[in-house]
Amino acid sequence: MSSELSLFNRQRKRKIDLRLLRRIVLDCLEALLKVEFELGIKIVSSAEMARVNEQYLQHAGPTDVITFDYLNAEEQKRIHGDIYVCIEEAVIQAKRFGTSWQEELVRYVVHGMLHLLGYDDRTERLRQAMKRVEDQLVGELRMRFPLRRLEFGSTRRG
Repeated sequence: MSSELSLFNRQRKRKIDLRLLRRIVLDCLEALLKVEFELGIKIVSSAEMARVNEQYLQHAGPTDVITFDYLNAEEQKRIHGDIYVCIEEAVIQAKRFGTSWQEELVRYVVHGMLHLLGYDDRTERLRQAMKRVEDQLVGELRMRFPLRRLEFGSTRRG
């Protein structure tokens, strides 16, 4: 199987360097997770996220990340799905946690990838296990890439 990644920026709140995001995502998938993939990542507004959340999950309002998995759980080391990421939630959570919205964006994508690999966060024990792996991957990506440069046109270091 050949691996395929599609990135879509369907929001206008933040300018995002999709070439850098593509490099980060590919590095995570190929070098860190070592998986084959067919993955679509859609960066959306809170209004679109609320529509997706209500239509598919019957939950009201926007959320940070929604993942659609198109594989059976038994298929290991392979990802086939879509990840929806809400940019406004990334901005809100970045302020709450004292980080950047760019790092939150990467965290949401990683979180979605882990769900597609079978990680679950429905119980506290599972959530803690998933969070450990997520923190490790985001930390590694933070060392490998200037995440703040995901803001298109940004020359700041980080």
